[in-house]
Amino acid sequence: MLYDYFPILIFIILSIVFGLVPITLGSIIAPKNPDAAKNSIYECGFKEFNDARMKFDIRFYLVAILFIIFDLEIAYLFPWAVVLNKIGFMGFLSMIIFLVLLLLGFLYEWKRGALEWE
Repeated sequence: MLYDYFPILIFIILSIVFGLVPITLGSIIAPKNPDAAKNSIYECGFKEFNDARMKFDIRFYLVAILFIIFDLEIAYLFPWAVVLNKIGFMGFLSMIIFLVLLLLGFLYEWKRGALEWE
């Protein structure tokens, strides 16, 4: 019975080896000569100009969340399209309902002005 789990054990061992070997080699081989310029704080290549904990506009978060929601929902279309011939009319109907709900959500967000940037 444990013989069936042997490939999983090999996979775990190889993943640990492939994860730890580059980190270990990098820490051993890499040159270590830090100076003040390397240890200084920077933002995108230039010195900081404001507090890193300043408040952001809520629209940044809203756009990011909307993108993730619609992007993940669209990801369901690809597997559905692959098996469309096998799932029949009920599968087609369920995806149409899903897309209508997605469209209603999109129209609601559009109407509420969540997609507008002033």
